[in-house]
Amino acid sequence: MASQQRRPRAWRPAVVAATVVVAAALAAGPGFAAGSGVVRLADPPAPRPSAPRTPAATPAPAASAASAVPAVPARAPQSGGLTKGVPAFGAYLDYGARGVARIAELSQWLGGSDLRVGHTYLPGDRWSNIEGAHGFLDVWADWRTERDDRMLVLNVPMLESNEGGVPDSGVRTLLRQGAAGRFDHHFKALAQRLVELKVPDTVIVLGWEMNGITYTSRCGPDPEAWKKYWNRIVTTMRSVPGQKFRFDFAPTRGRDAIPWTQCYPGDDTVDILGMDSYDQPSGLTFDQQVKEPYGLQEHVDFAKAHGKPISYPEWGLFRNGDNAEYMRRMLGWMDEHKPLYNTLTDYCPHGVWQCRQNPKSSAVYRSVLSGRTDEPAPTTPEPTKPTTPAPPQPSTTPPPTQVHPTECAPVELGDWVEHWLGGKLCLRFDWWSRNR
Repeated sequence: MASQQRRPRAWRPAVVAATVVVAAALAAGPGFAAGSGVVRLADPPAPRPSAPRTPAATPAPAASAASAVPAVPARAPQSGGLTKGVPAFGAYLDYGARGVARIAELSQWLGGSDLRVGHTYLPGDRWSNIEGAHGFLDVWADWRTERDDRMLVLNVPMLESNEGGVPDSGVRTLLRQGAAGRFDHHFKALAQRLVELKVPDTVIVLGWEMNGITYTSRCGPDPEAWKKYWNRIVTTMRSVPGQKFRFDFAPTRGRDAIPWTQCYPGDDTVDILGMDSYDQPSGLTFDQQVKEPYGLQEHVDFAKAHGKPISYPEWGLFRNGDNAEYMRRMLGWMDEHKPLYNTLTDYCPHGVWQCRQNPKSSAVYRSVLSGRTDEPAPTTPEPTKPTTPAPPQPSTTPPPTQVHPTECAPVELGDWVEHWLGGKLCLRFDWWSRNR
């Protein structure tokens, strides 16, 4: 999953546009500005992540005083975002304020289904963003704290320049520095930030898809250092007073570059056994996705053996196109195995609401989940035997299609002007008829 937003436009043309739009709104009278012409879509947008940057040089080794890995504290009590009898599901809709606004819109499209999971990603370009820079997480925290039964899922990179194409040798050095404590202060700052925002029970998807080759936070170059570093991060974040974090270990389905079981850091620092599972590679049936080594069945069996709930932080369509059979089977699999939560990746080519190129799968998703508020009856699956491994899977990082409410046309003014106005402006198509 990559950063999804384009860079902001220059502010000068935006100011001119804003002046024209505001003047038109005022000329139309109070009724136009109050709701028949200009609509506030969301709070001012969160800061957008910059493009990943490659480090100019390898950081210096950590001081020996930081080399000792602290003891792992007891896990915090599990709380927040759970209500008996109601499934926890949602979708990734955008990483910033627009993602929050779209949760209610997706719920409406699903006939009022209760989307209790909000899912976003910290930009992995620089450490200041991984620390949860002010202004980014606020809107998500506000959404989470509106109701006790909601859940905030936050993907957290383990290293900066997370999509910077860092070679294995550089990754190996960084992992060892992390295991020695060089980066502890960044994760302590993030934990303090989340507690400050009153979301201490956030689900942290740390170093996701570590068994692949896409991210700097990958495990393959040095699995032992990766596991020590994971444990170090969890220990650091759990040391912050007031925290109740749950840490989700979420590889991509299948063997990929390295078996994900070789990266598992241990039961003491993992609370949830997640899996990112897209419909790929081309030609792989759902039954094969279940039976392949390190596939869906092995994920369920591994979690059961370790006493962990499962999750699906990322899932959706991909290499096999608009595959209604995959959508039907994946939804059925989750009804059968009851993950703690699941969040569909809802942009093209993976999605079904913001992506119009998957109408058959969209119909299946909407039919199954419309109006859903009760948990499906559990069933006990039969274990299946593994088959031939699938080849390493490519990253799933195409940008989303920008989607806006159908009743109005958004006006692109730039972040600076939108922040000054208190949100994005949107012109209704029917404002003329509504004011005649």
